[in-house]
Amino acid sequence: MAICRINSSTVEKKGFFRDDKVAKRQEAELEGKPDHLSGCPRDWGELPKPDKPRTVGIDGGYVRNWHEKNTNFEVIAGKSFSTTQPSKQFGFVQKIDDKPQRRLMNILVEQGMQANQQITFLSDGADNVRDLQYYMYPESEHILDWFHVTMKLTVLNQFAKGMVHTDPDEGAEVTKALESTKWYLWHGNVERALDRIEDCVVISGDETIRYTNRKKFLKHLDELDIYIRNNQHLIPNYGEKWRYGEAISTSFVESTINEVVAKRMVKKQQMQWTHKGTHFLLQTRTAVLNNDLHRHFGRWYPGLKIEKNAKRHASILKMAA
Repeated sequence: MAICRINSSTVEKKGFFRDDKVAKRQEAELEGKPDHLSGCPRDWGELPKPDKPRTVGIDGGYVRNWHEKNTNFEVIAGKSFSTTQPSKQFGFVQKIDDKPQRRLMNILVEQGMQANQQITFLSDGADNVRDLQYYMYPESEHILDWFHVTMKLTVLNQFAKGMVHTDPDEGAEVTKALESTKWYLWHGNVERALDRIEDCVVISGDETIRYTNRKKFLKHLDELDIYIRNNQHLIPNYGEKWRYGEAISTSFVESTINEVVAKRMVKKQQMQWTHKGTHFLLQTRTAVLNNDLHRHFGRWYPGLKIEKNAKRHASILKMAA
């Protein structure tokens, strides 16, 4: 069989690295693959000893909408990693991908995930992200991302600082209550944390307070209360997990969002995107980041020999992303 070597002219003439061609072929290979664990649960206990626990972080980012110029739409991205194997990243547009569980399951299977292996899912608690991770693994634990909890508390603390300037006594009380809220959440005491949020609401509800952003502050307090109540089953003792070196935050996914989404779609070029175009680009981009593109091309084109050591060719591979 003749060997074809990749060079710049081959890329240009054949169009090997067009995002849509690469992505469509990857999508076609997902067809028919399972979106759930195979086998009988009774047999899972007899599987070989599993690898170290795995962590999957899932988060969202936004890109500008081509069809509705003044709006954005959400892109879901995530990373699966353990201490013993290379991480893998994934991304998709939920409006296009009607079976995202299949995509994530395929990533986990490629990493050798077993049914009896422990896995932790971290997310911000949003319904569309939370639905992706549920019912996938019996040994899974689901945790509300500490990073997003602290982001919400940081916003509230900014309001409290403003109140201190106009209403020192009330502002000091609210600041102390917010500190207690964070402390109780850190230790997984949701009930006491909700009590402290309610204290903030009572204090800030006094209409004699002169703080001009009082109503906005109350609105954010109400949103935090709802957020914690809706996700209280996902709130562990963060402090204990942190002491044992377990993941409690999707901060590692923020880099994934930057790599998968922001680098090309948001921060540098400020381009507008269609749902389908974004979804296809994400598949090619993650294949590059996961070092899977060589493997894909080796399978699709058996006669193709990729010169991995050629710097120019490596740069061409990166252009696919």
